[in-house]
Amino acid sequence: MAVLFTIVGFLAGTLTTVAFMPQVLHTFRSKSVKDLSYAMLISFSVGVVLWVIYGIYLNSWPMIIANGVTFVFQVPLIFMKVRYSRHQPLPSRNS
Repeated sequence: MAVLFTIVGFLAGTLTTVAFMPQVLHTFRSKSVKDLSYAMLISFSVGVVLWVIYGIYLNSWPMIIANGVTFVFQVPLIFMKVRYSRHQPLPSRNS
């Protein structure tokens, strides 16, 4: 039964991590970060790091791997937010 739950954990982790990829690719291609808030990016990053720590405590490889990979995908979004936010014009007051 433990093997079944490990498989379920890896499947859940894979799906939630892969679901994040379209956002990373879209942001990279469009160079648009206006809809990504710093609060979401930072809180999400801290959250997945805490999940990794918790997974280490539980010795749960599905939790460690899924959240570790998600964090690896999250880091480029933060860098793109910083880089591309400087290049986007501020909205005009007349609109």
